[in-house]
Parts: sequence; structure tokens; C-alpha cells
Amino acid sequence: MPSPNAAAQCTLDIGIGGMTCASCVGRVEKALLRVPGVQTASVNLATESARIAVAAGTAQDAPMEALLRRAVRDAGYEPKDAGAALDAPEPSPWDGFAPVAWGFALSIPLVLPMLGDLLGQHWMLPAAWQCALATPVQLVLGARFYRGAWHALRARSGNMDLLVALGTTAGWALSVWLWLSAPPGAMVHLYFEGSALVITLVMLGKWLEARAKRQTTSAIRALHALRPARAHWIGPDGEVDVPVSELLVGDTVAVKAGERFAADGLVSEGSTQADESMLTGESLPVPKTVGARVHAGSINGEGRVLVRLSAVGGQTVLAHIIRLVEDAQAAKAPIQRLVDQVSAVFVPVVLVLALLTLLGWLVAGQPPEVALIRAVAVLVIACPCALGLATPVAIMAGTGVAAKYGILIKDAQALEIAHRVSVVAFDKTGTLTQGRPQLTEFVSLAPAAPTLALPGFAQAEDLRICASLQSGSEHPLARAVLAYAKAQGQAFGAPQDLITVPGCGTRGRIDGRNFALGSWPWAQSLQAAQDVRASDARQAQQMQAAGSTVSALAELREGRWQLRSLMAFHDEPKSGAIEAIASLRARGLQVVMLSGDNWGAARAMATRLGLDASEGSAQVRAGVLPGDKAQCVKDLKAPLVAGNAQRTVAMVGDGVNDAPALAAADVGMAMSNPDGGGTDVAMQAAGITLMRGDPRLVAAALEISRLTVAKIRQNLFWAFFYNAAGIPLAALGYLHPVLAGAAMAMSSVSVMANALLLKRWKGP
Repeated sequence: MPSPNAAAQCTLDIGIGGMTCASCVGRVEKALLRVPGVQTASVNLATESARIAVAAGTAQDAPMEALLRRAVRDAGYEPKDAGAALDAPEPSPWDGFAPVAWGFALSIPLVLPMLGDLLGQHWMLPAAWQCALATPVQLVLGARFYRGAWHALRARSGNMDLLVALGTTAGWALSVWLWLSAPPGAMVHLYFEGSALVITLVMLGKWLEARAKRQTTSAIRALHALRPARAHWIGPDGEVDVPVSELLVGDTVAVKAGERFAADGLVSEGSTQADESMLTGESLPVPKTVGARVHAGSINGEGRVLVRLSAVGGQTVLAHIIRLVEDAQAAKAPIQRLVDQVSAVFVPVVLVLALLTLLGWLVAGQPPEVALIRAVAVLVIACPCALGLATPVAIMAGTGVAAKYGILIKDAQALEIAHRVSVVAFDKTGTLTQGRPQLTEFVSLAPAAPTLALPGFAQAEDLRICASLQSGSEHPLARAVLAYAKAQGQAFGAPQDLITVPGCGTRGRIDGRNFALGSWPWAQSLQAAQDVRASDARQAQQMQAAGSTVSALAELREGRWQLRSLMAFHDEPKSGAIEAIASLRARGLQVVMLSGDNWGAARAMATRLGLDASEGSAQVRAGVLPGDKAQCVKDLKAPLVAGNAQRTVAMVGDGVNDAPALAAADVGMAMSNPDGGGTDVAMQAAGITLMRGDPRLVAAALEISRLTVAKIRQNLFWAFFYNAAGIPLAALGYLHPVLAGAAMAMSSVSVMANALLLKRWKGP
């Protein structure tokens, strides 16, 4: 289905069946790029899918998807619905094994005489029997290779099918020729067992490969399985079971104990606990009472609740998670470009080497059958499959296991870059701290007014004005003011002409008077510095020195701003923040905290987190406005020593004001917060999303990146090494075609198995 990707283009996903190697990937991509309107096409061998970016205008045309599907079919492959395999029931572990079993049943009688020779027994079958057993394997079970080879030849390219078809046909045809041309009664050495067993072993390898692919997609399959099919809708006639696809925003649904929530929403009646482990990686149940947010796919624990829906279908958090994981698994890592370049010339080079092997042995005086068999060994040992699978299967396994622990990797590039990170910059509020500051001190600056400290009752007039100015804001400090006002039973209305000054505060009219509420530096800038009373400045400095964030309320009187009140806010470090910073520093990474707070508040929090808070420290940057965070990230990229390479910077934030910095970083990590305010915007700008507000996930994300890139490099090394070593050995006559075929089959399986070791990784 098409999904908007950018203003100028849309994306289409198509499943593709029948691809066998990296050469197939290149051929499908070329076929798709020839369709008018296609801007880019990325084909993934591991997921057997293609993601095509088309011009927005052409994407709306109904025939576009049909044209793309036809291009896939004309290239010799089977177009399928994207995601159909993921939504289908889990197949049997032995699904597709029947052709392999028939291949072994027909091939084993041909191989037994070879074993008998080792024991001094002569079990050789008559030539006619050998031909009768080998021909069904060659022409019936091996028909898939002929079809693939024919399509490759029509497209003037090559693939694994062509190599297998040429090699096994040469061995089979040579055996038939030797049999038919031999004198009556003569004992001739035939090679039927080689061609039959090579086909059987290659089919076995492809079957094992398909099983391994299903394991790499287990994480995304599990996410798809979280979506319930029906929901208990509360309609005019009471509770009615309806398909989830019919739910609308604003509907109320009942969720019974043990059932999955069908969509995102707020609990409107009842209380329970929810298991959100598949969404966030958090294993402990989360209490849910009236007003609490619940997400589609999580499991209702102990009680029946009513939920008013706020997001349905493709707009739920679960749907967003599925899209992120699918996007990451469909994308190509930058390192894949080298593999694509090699794969484009791989098969033609192997064909040339096989021909040279044949001619070389003929020139060396070997009989034609010996020269041909050694050329066949070159053809069947060459394996473009391992090259094509090396990168995507590692990415699929890495992103899948990361998603299990609440780490969503948006694209393969972020996954590949993250292991090189040398600097991690954290936004303070909501990322390293709870993000739920409390109003701890309220000081009235009105003449003759006393200084009041919570929990004493602050001046009602100032409290009412502050709450009114903050009534429409989602800022953590605004929520702290509103919470305290409500706790005091203070009534307040909405302000007029409200203006928000990003990174500073708000201005508005209340009861016909102009007020401003914001940070202490901003309040000072409103009131000329010389007009700020020394006692007021001293009071603010004392609050800051105590580690509090200070805000001020000012009123415009006779054209001049006059301070009315000071407020001190205090936040607590997140659980795990100290451990997370210590873990990152133990890895040799530089950790930097960015804060919009004053130096005193930032220094106090940095000290509690274990950072160097001394004057001029490079680990703490205070007074950073939202618009300046991106510049801070760019500054951190600069090399410490002139002439060195730029440093790789990861930025971790949770709010809308962090989005520019997340985009400016080499790797942006958006941390989800319970309130959700601004997180969606941050997630769009970030390459990695942390579904739990746990700073320890940052180190975990860097670790899974390191492990995944290590697997990619290992796979590519063995794929290249295998071909670099195997082809010369086959050309020199040290490998029988049967051994070459077995090695070819096992090479791609070994790449898959190596990537699947990532599933053993345990997150925090």
C-alpha cells in the first residue's frame, strides 16, 4: 500500500518471490527503475521485498502498482502482496521439505556405490538405472533452476540459478554421452551422482535458508500478532463485537482481563495493570487508572476497563513501531553498496573462470571429461547467495532483537553509524531527569508581602495568574504550576492574546492587564537590568545556587515591566541515569549534558549524575536555548585536534524542542516519555527511538549497533573468503562437484546462522 514519504514522492512496497542471490536483487532493481515515474528502488533479498519511491503524482495513478508488479514478473519473478507472509499463519518447520526429501531418495542410491568402493564392495548400478534415478532430479526437481536461468539469460544477466543449471546440466549431459558412446559391455565412469546430489544439496541449502529467514522475521511477526481482530465496542445498543478495522477515534471499547487493547486510548472507567513488554521492553506490569494512556497490543491484566480511543488503525503506537521496524529491515546499509557492485559482475566473472578452467585443463592434456568436471566444480562452488544475504540478514536480526527490548532502529544507516559514536549528548529535562519537576518554592516580590515556602499557601492572586498563563502549555514547568494550583483549589481561566516565546516563556492578558511568565534571564531582559532590585536578584541567585530552576512572573505597568513573583522548581534524576552515564564513560565515550536551565541548576544535577560540574567543564552546557542545541551538536562534532576526523555524535532527547538537535547529530535517539508531549516530533527527526524512558537503553542501542556491524563484517568476510578460496581450489581439481555443491549450499546457511546469533543478545 502506498504511504506518504515526502512532498515530492510516495513509497510502494511489493513482495517478490523467486529471488535466489544478490544478482537477482540487481536485476529486479533495474527492471523497476525502468518503469516511468520510479525515482528509487531498493530490493532486499532477506525480506524478499522491494521498496519503490515514485513521483507523488504518478503514485496516485491506479495502474502504477500494476506496472511495477508487471515489471517484476517480466524480470522473471513472482510479485506478491507486501507483508502477506508476515500476516500469514506460522508455517510448519518442515514446510517445503518434500522436494528435498525426493531429491535425497533418488540421489542416495547413486552415492552408495561410492561408499561401497571405500569398503571394497562393488555396488555400482547399471548405467540405465543411474540415468533413470538422476534424470527426474535433474529435469523435474531442478526445473526451478532452469526457469531462473532462462529469465536471467533473457535479461542478459546471470544468477545462482544459471550457475547451478549450467554446472549440473554439463555433468548430466556428459554422463549421458559417455554412456551412449561407450562400447557395449564396457564399464564407464559416469557422473550422474554428482549432478543429482548437487541439485539436492542446493535445494537443501535453500530450504534451510528459508527456515532461517523466518527466524529473522520473528520479531516483526510477533508485532503483527499483537493486533487483535475484534473489539468490544460500546454502542447505542450496548456492547457489540466489531472488527478492529471499524473502530473510530472517540469510540469507547470494553477490554476484559487477559485481552489485548485494540487501539490507543485513555481509560475512562475501571482500573487494571497492563503488560506493555512487547511495546517497550518493560517486563513489569504498568498500573492503569482512569485517565491513564493505554496502547494497542498491550495486554489487560486483572480487571475490565472502558477505554476511549484516541488513535486507531495505522495511527497507533503499535502501527508506528511496526512501520519503523519494517522500514529499517527494508532499507540498505551503506556498506551494501560495495556488495551490490561486486554482485553485478560476479556471475559473468565466474563463467569466464569456468571457461578458462575447461580450456586450461584441455591444454594441459587432461581428457575432456576431467576438464569439464573441474569446470563444473567452479560453477557450482561460486556462491552469490552468501554475498546477497550477508548484510540484510544481520540487519534484520539486529533490528528485531533491539525492538524486543524497546529500541526501534528507524534506518540501517543509523544502525551502521551508531557503533562509531564517540560523544553522547543528553538533553537534561525528561531525558536524564524525571521530566516532572515540582514547584518547591514560591516567593512573592510584591511590597510588604511575606516570603512563602511550600507547602504553605502562596499568594492567591499571583498563583491564579501563573496558572492561567500556563493553562494551555505542555511544558514540564507549566504542568508543575498547574498541579500545584489545582492542589490548592485555585480557580483560573484562560488568558487572552497569549504569545509563546520559545525557550523563554509566555505573555498574555488577564483581566485586562499584561503579564509575562518565564525564565529568570528572560524576566531580567524584560525589566531593564538596572531596575532589578538587588534583593530580588539575590533571592533568585540563592534559588539557583540550591540547584533549582527559577522562573519569574512580571507585570507591565505604565510601560515598564515589574517583577511580581519568583518560582523555584526541582526535578529528580531518572532511575538508571547515573548507571547509564557511568556505563557510557566506561566505554571511553564523552558524555555531555545540555540544559536550558541556569548554571546553578545544571551544575547541581550534573553533580548528582556523576558528571564534572566544575566551572568551564566540557561535560555540562547550561543556558542552552532550544534553537542553540543544534549548534551545540555541531560544535561537539569538531575534532579535538586540528586535522583529525570529525567526531561522531549521538544526541538523546525527548521533546519537540530537541528535534533540530536530533536531526543535526550523526545519530539521533528520541526517548519516549509517559506523557507523549513532543515525542512524536522527536521520533520523526531521530534515527533510533527508545520506547522506554530509560537512559540505559542508550548504551544498549550502541551495543546492538556494534554487534550488528560486527556480524555484517564477519558475514562479508566469510562470503568473500569462501569464494576467493573455493573457486581456485575447484579450478585446480581439488574439489569434486559434489563437495563444491555442498559447500555452496552451506555457505549461505552459515551466513544466516551467524546473523541469528544476535538473537541471543540480552538487553538491559
